[in-house]
Amino acid sequence: MQITKMTKNAAAAATPDQALLGLIADAVAAACMIVDPATDLVATGNAAAARLFGVEDVAGLKFSRLHPGFVPQLLVFAEEVVDRGASWTRRIEGRHARGHQLQLEYEARAFETQDGLRLVFVAADLEERARRNQFQEVDGLVRGGLLEWSRLERLFRQTERLNDLILSSAGDGIYGVDPDGLTTFVNEAAERMLGWSADDLIGRNMHDLIHHHHADGRAYPAAECPIYNAFRHAKVNRVEDEIFWHKDGRPLRVEYSSNPILEGASVLGAVIIFRDITERKDNERRLQDALTEVERLRQRLEMENAYLQEEIRNSRNHHEIIGVSAAIADTVRQIELVAPTNANVLIIGESGTGKELVAQAIHADSPRAGRPLIRVNCAAIPRDLFESEFFGHVKGAFTGALRDRIGRFELADGGTLFLDEVGEIPLELQGKLLRVLQERSFERIGEAETRAIDVRIIAATNRDLGDAVAKGQFREDLYFRLNVFPILLTPLRDRPEDIAPLAAHFLKLACSQLNIAAASALSRANVANLMAYSWPGNARELGNVIERAVILARGGKLVFDLPDAAELELKRRPRVMPAEGAAIETEAERRAREIANIKAALAASGGKVSGADGAAERLGVKATTLYSRIRRLGLQRSERAE
Repeated sequence: MQITKMTKNAAAAATPDQALLGLIADAVAAACMIVDPATDLVATGNAAAARLFGVEDVAGLKFSRLHPGFVPQLLVFAEEVVDRGASWTRRIEGRHARGHQLQLEYEARAFETQDGLRLVFVAADLEERARRNQFQEVDGLVRGGLLEWSRLERLFRQTERLNDLILSSAGDGIYGVDPDGLTTFVNEAAERMLGWSADDLIGRNMHDLIHHHHADGRAYPAAECPIYNAFRHAKVNRVEDEIFWHKDGRPLRVEYSSNPILEGASVLGAVIIFRDITERKDNERRLQDALTEVERLRQRLEMENAYLQEEIRNSRNHHEIIGVSAAIADTVRQIELVAPTNANVLIIGESGTGKELVAQAIHADSPRAGRPLIRVNCAAIPRDLFESEFFGHVKGAFTGALRDRIGRFELADGGTLFLDEVGEIPLELQGKLLRVLQERSFERIGEAETRAIDVRIIAATNRDLGDAVAKGQFREDLYFRLNVFPILLTPLRDRPEDIAPLAAHFLKLACSQLNIAAASALSRANVANLMAYSWPGNARELGNVIERAVILARGGKLVFDLPDAAELELKRRPRVMPAEGAAIETEAERRAREIANIKAALAASGGKVSGADGAAERLGVKATTLYSRIRRLGLQRSERAE
């Protein structure tokens, strides 16, 4: 407590000598102390002050230590005294040396001495004042005769009835014991919780009835009981978790406080207030069990994840890319060149050629490998959810936005965002995507906050984006932003030398994943059979064919039932019966007509097979189907251009 301010009024009232103040304090009958506000020390105090706080001398003591817990109120009061020169305050609590609380009223005045500013505090013990008032009232009653005694008796009865009402309405259990440990009173809540009636308990040793054993069955000696120690040592004891015993013998978990009843220096007994905490402790135990289980599951998931990651690494080769062809070697070289950079990459290739594997390889060899690779299948997102999927939204941003959602860009911050089938992004959203790529920041839907991001983009498509740009279906500026480093993946039909190693790899994976005993190695006949097929579905189709063959394998022999792509297309069409009287074509005539039809379509499309206005579109078939027919019919490159 440091107060240095001094008003003119206080200065005018200052005395010249602190020693004189000490003499005045000793002459005062009330408790008086002179305090240095700069050091919080009591400079001097009279004998009444020493008796009030139960010490030999208050001089040299910290004034604030005499009033624990009331320092803020004392500071405010001291400021007022300094400002006004004098003041008073009530209900400041002090602490007696024996530990009990003092209810005090202070009058104070500020003086300027040769040693500096001093505050004179005169204390009145409110409890002592109340006792004097009661004594004076009783004395008046005695003087008043029989009528006054009758009034006092009524007052006592009303007070007793009020105390009974208070005890009976309390939710906590309350009982009292005398210095011998015998029960003096019990409230209704204590009767209800313990199963004993007040008549059963009053006058009997409470410890022997409800506090006789620990929870583990060990005897609980009365000499060690905190309740009895409350009045033996005149101190408050609080216990947060202990056992009281119900009348029927079951334990009751309680928290309680034991408070001594004092009259001057005499201890009359103790009041015990307790609360049933059985349900709370059970809830805490269940919560702890749940947290332990969650921690166990978390550790298990981490171990399983580490194991699965190791299995994945062991089951795949470098870059997860299988092949011995020049096209595969060129793809690997391109990956090694672009991976260490932050350049955007556009992967172009038919479905099943491994565009996602290439994206994973680029990310794995990049400085961003420690951060996630977030995949977005643009072809699978509903048109009206693209913006929310990319950038996220806040709760209430639109109908159905029931909670905040983190977008894929935010998830990929510091890592890589793989936009599969990027050509399917709606034209109206392409501008927003371009702005994010240029400014490297975005806002969630319904939120004004701009969030900075650091994301590398790898896009993939099986469409001709250049043609889409020419037709106004894809923004040219976005195309250039994505097409910084293009990687063109060769279809499996144009690299037949990769079929055998890919098939062997898929065979090993299928046996492992299906938990099937390893089938025999691929025979030459198997490899020849696989290489004779055009694989319109590329490596993905090859993997499915191998997996199906492993499931159907009998005696370890692999049999591949490979359909012809052209035949499959014909089977999909409705069967048309020849009109009555129509001429019957020979196989050669039918073949010639089919070749002529394909040549006509190629001529009309300028030799273009796939894409918009290509020969495949004109014929109403897939581009892969048309490629297969051209190869099956033996059309040479020169014939295709005719």
